[in-house]
This record gives sequence, C-alpha cells and structure tokens, in this order.
Amino acid sequence: MPASTSPSSPPHAGARPGGRSARVRAAVHQAVKELIVGEDNEPLTIPVVAARAGVHATTVYRRWGSVGDLLADVTTSRFSGDIVVPDTGSLRGDLERYASDLAKDLGDPDTLALVRATIGTGGEQGAAACRGERQQQLEAILDREQARGGQPPTLEHTTDAVLAPLYYRAVFTDLPLTLEWTRILVSHLLPD
Repeated sequence: MPASTSPSSPPHAGARPGGRSARVRAAVHQAVKELIVGEDNEPLTIPVVAARAGVHATTVYRRWGSVGDLLADVTTSRFSGDIVVPDTGSLRGDLERYASDLAKDLGDPDTLALVRATIGTGGEQGAAACRGERQQQLEAILDREQARGGQPPTLEHTTDAVLAPLYYRAVFTDLPLTLEWTRILVSHLLPD
C-alpha cells in the first residue's frame, strides 16, 4: 500500500481538517454557550468569551465585531437544521408537529438561555437570528400545502398565530409550552 494512503500516515503537510477558523469558531461558540448557562455570573463580553475560548480578543472582535453579532451567529448556528420540517400529509398535522417540536426545543433551558441572551443583547439582529430559520421552516410547510392543492394561510398570519406565541411564552413568561397548548394555537389558525 502506498505511504500516502496508509491509515497510519500523517495527514498531508498543510492540510488542516476543519481549519483553524472552524476550530476558533467552535471554541468561541462553546464559550458563549458555557457563559450563558453558567452559574458563575461572568459577564458576556468579548474579552471574557475570548479568554474562555483560549483565543485573543482581537480574533473575536475581528470576526464578529460585537457581542450582539456573536450571539446572532451562535443562535443562527444552533437553530440551523435542528428541527426537521414535518410531513404528516396534512397542514394541520404538519403545524401541530412543528409547534410541538419547537415547544420542546424552547423548553430546553440551554436553548432558552441562548434565545433570551440573543434577543436581549442582539437587538433586531438577534431577533432575526431567532426567527429566520423558523420562518423558513414555516414557509416550507405552507408551500407544501399549496403544492398539494390547499389554500394555506399566509406566512405572516402563521407566524403571528404559531411562532410568535411560542416565543413570547417561552421568553417572557414561566407558563408551560404543553402539547395541548400548541394544538390550541394551530386550531385558532386553522379552525374546523
């Protein structure tokens, strides 16, 4: 077997699986998550994040610029593809499953802490990071219903009826995100 294909051969000189940039991003993202859910009350600042991640603060400032930008990136990364768009065969079933899955996700204390920090620190950019992927998922559900020949509500109406109450209840109240409550949201949107 040639040396270059031997399992024990070192990687090709210059090859950086994932690269330094990917390692720095992963370390910084992990540091942010640890600081948000940590009980030591360390402030979420670029120098504190950098120290926790083991990188220079200049590296973090250069890549993200501000805590708000950093939180938006962490949140966008966290929410990308974590909820599968359901296909139950009906709009009601899809929305009920989607709302239930989102409620479970928002019920996770670490996820909720990240959402609260992102909305609180990131302003409009943080809010956009929290809703962007979610609206795309809703849009996919509504587009599928239209392709099936149905007449789904608009994305705006669906967002107002399903997504907004889920986020409001999770972020601003201590009320539970129950399966029954998520079904009620969908039934208000799609009355029989």
